[in-house]
Amino acid sequence: MTTANDNRIDARDWSLLGVLSILWGGSFFFNGVVLRELPPLTLVLLRVALASIILLPLLWVYRIDFPKGVAGWKPFFAIGLFNNVLPFSLIVAGQMTIPSGLASILNATTPLFTVVVMAVAGEEKLQARRIAGVVVGLIGVVILRGWSFDGDGIWSGQGIGILLCLAGAFSYGLSALLARRLLSNSPPLGTATFQLLASSIMMMVVAGFIERPWQLPMPGLATWGAVIGLAVLSTALAYIVFFQILRRSGATNVMLVTLLIPVTAIVLGYLVLGEQISPREIAGALVIGSALLLIDGRVLGLFRRPAVIG
Repeated sequence: MTTANDNRIDARDWSLLGVLSILWGGSFFFNGVVLRELPPLTLVLLRVALASIILLPLLWVYRIDFPKGVAGWKPFFAIGLFNNVLPFSLIVAGQMTIPSGLASILNATTPLFTVVVMAVAGEEKLQARRIAGVVVGLIGVVILRGWSFDGDGIWSGQGIGILLCLAGAFSYGLSALLARRLLSNSPPLGTATFQLLASSIMMMVVAGFIERPWQLPMPGLATWGAVIGLAVLSTALAYIVFFQILRRSGATNVMLVTLLIPVTAIVLGYLVLGEQISPREIAGALVIGSALLLIDGRVLGLFRRPAVIG
């Protein structure tokens, strides 16, 4: 197994982060479509259940064994809770009162939460370079997406939506710590599949008790298309990529994807939908790029004086 280096990201993992940002960036769009016809917990149940069904045949292809007994499944239920059940539910609930763009900005706080969680747990040093880089990245995200808050206070509908999305970002930070401690030796495909299976079981109980999905009217084709895109692209494939980066480059680095998501969303809008890119968005993307270079750290080495020998 490759030892994760939490100080550097190689070219392969930078490219994987780009792919992951596209896959996860699409989830905000898909959520917005599905929430027009389905309640949030039912959406999360469909997302994780369909994704796990898609991944199951690959376990047989790659001959990956299922965990054995309660002890074997406990880590995957823990990861499923903090990496899927809580953040997915919190974020889609938040999106019912705030727009997708604002939700993606709040999701970009995940690296900051992750840096703090890993430092408090003693897993990574609280480096000033990383903190500064994440803060600069958040500023870049706000510049790029713009910031609009029309609520009357923190307890307004939009204020509660913001708090829910921030709680989801914090949950992602906790999941990164748990994945590092509990699943460092698990293959990415197995980790992705088993945590989604565990999440499906938990969501069946929660969604079944609160929303009773079997009593809901059948959604339309557009909604089903968004559900399938959410399950296949933004969940099944995305988690294989996510756990691959996590094993190779570490927890804090993989969470940098949330800074990239707004950038890829703007670029995709330009390339696919013909949307215009404003000077503000270009400035925000440049700020985010400088933040990622700062977090990576290698560019700072160019400005250091070489050691004098003799």
